[in-house]
Amino acid sequence: MFGFFKKKSPLEKLESQYKKLLEEAHKLSTSNRAASDQKHLEAQAVLDKIEKLN
Repeated sequence: MFGFFKKKSPLEKLESQYKKLLEEAHKLSTSNRAASDQKHLEAQAVLDKIEKLN
């Protein structure tokens, strides 16, 4: 009930950022391939940080 008072852990923040970047990359893939590739690179960097935390 009071989950909105709970702060996100650093891992949860990175996971949500990773998911957001992948969604943006998917949307861009139909219109701008270079921008989509850039978003994939950013998402990969975030994934590397997630793996380091685990």
